[in-house]
Amino acid sequence: MARTREFDIDQAVDRATDLFWRRGYAETSLQDLLQELSIGSGSFYAAFGSKEQLYLRSLDRYASLQAADLERVIEETAEIRPAVRQVLTAMIEADLADPTRGCLVVNTSTQCGDQQAASDRVTAAMRQVETFLAGGLERAQARGEIAADKDPRELARFFTTFIQGIRIIGRARMGREFAQDALSVAMRTLD
Repeated sequence: MARTREFDIDQAVDRATDLFWRRGYAETSLQDLLQELSIGSGSFYAAFGSKEQLYLRSLDRYASLQAADLERVIEETAEIRPAVRQVLTAMIEADLADPTRGCLVVNTSTQCGDQQAASDRVTAAMRQVETFLAGGLERAQARGEIAADKDPRELARFFTTFIQGIRIIGRARMGREFAQDALSVAMRTLD
């Protein structure tokens, strides 16, 4: 007779995500995960398969939550400029508050770029950001907020790239003034 699982999978993934986010994939050992999740190795392997599979699951959850936040802001804000500024300012503030964490997607791209599954997840997360931004920019253009000669897809790709850069300068502790200056220039691309 199989034993019943004695822990909540979603809570375990959230706790593992936090651990991976703080320490990085390579610096997080299986023993660290077992201790953080308060489970034995048998339960770990039965629930997650491997450290890599748990990491990918954590990355998927993180990217999904970040994308949902982005989509919500774009959908709920009446105009695109305040929506984009709100999203980017929130990232800057998060990095100023805790520069060691950065963004799990960016961290993964720099720490696990040689792992195909992780690299594929990073690409998918960035494409999702691009898609949400492009949709919002297309709707803004139809409302006349953005000039007709601007390409919403190109703008979305620029802002997707800018997001990654802003997260890196946050980790590098470049400071508020540096980030705000960069944000001001980025926002002018919508003029």
